[in-house]
Amino acid sequence: MDLGLEGRQAIVCGASRGMGRAIALTLATEGASVTLVARDPKTLEETASLVRAQTGREATPVAADLTRDDDRRRVFDSCPAPDILVNNGGGMPPGDFRDWDRAHWIAGVDMMMLAPIEMIRLTVDGMSERGFGRIVNIVSRSVKNPQAEMALSNAARSGLVAFSSGLARQVIARNVTINNVLPGIIDSAAQHAHVRDLSHLTGRSYDSIWAERAAGNPAKRFGDVDEIAATVAFFCSHKAGFITAQSLLVDGGDYRGLF
Repeated sequence: MDLGLEGRQAIVCGASRGMGRAIALTLATEGASVTLVARDPKTLEETASLVRAQTGREATPVAADLTRDDDRRRVFDSCPAPDILVNNGGGMPPGDFRDWDRAHWIAGVDMMMLAPIEMIRLTVDGMSERGFGRIVNIVSRSVKNPQAEMALSNAARSGLVAFSSGLARQVIARNVTINNVLPGIIDSAAQHAHVRDLSHLTGRSYDSIWAERAAGNPAKRFGDVDEIAATVAFFCSHKAGFITAQSLLVDGGDYRGLF
C-alpha cells in the first residue's frame, strides 16, 4: 500500500528510542524526511544516524525539552512547515496520589498535556493553509482503562485527548486530521522503566511483574514498537484522510469494553 508519504516533512517527538525511534524509521522508510526531537543529544544523534543509514532519508536531530518555549521554537526553526506531527514522550512514574502535591500535578500536566498542545498550536494553522496535515498523539491505554497508580497519566493524557477531539473537528475540512494511538503493554525502554518503578513501588521482583503482565494479556505477549509505528504511519497517510478525533487501542485486546 502506497501511504503517500514521499517527500513529506515529519516532526517526531520522543524519537531517540523505543516507539519514537520506530515511528521515525517507519515514516522515513515510507519516504518522509524526519526531524527527530528528544532531550538526550547522544541517543538522538544515534537514531538520526540509524535512520539515514537504513532509509537514505534526511534525519535532523534537535535536542529539546518541549516543556520550554525556546526549545519548541528551535524545533520549528529546523522544520518550519511540517506535514506530520507525532506527539510522543515520557510520562510520570507510578505512585499513590496521596503522596503528590501540586508541583507533581503541574509537572505531569505540563509534560503530558500542555507541551503537546503547544506543539499542535505551532503546527495546525500552517497545515490548514497548505491543505494537508496529520497529527498523531501517542498517549496511553490509561485514557480508556485508568489505572490507580497512573493517576497523573490518566488525568493529563485524557485532557490532551479531549482537547484534540474538539480541535480535530474544526480542521478536518482542510485535510488536517488529529488522532490518538493508545498503546497497551509494549516491549520498549519506557515499559521496562515502568516495570522497574512498579517493582520498587510494590516490592515484587521485576521478572515476576514482567511475566505477569505478558500472561495477563489476551495475546500472551508484549506488543512490538514496530506495531505501534505501523499504526502511526497509516494515520499519517493520505488514505486516512476521513479518520479524525479517534483513539485507537493497540493493546492485544486487553481493554475489555465495547466502546
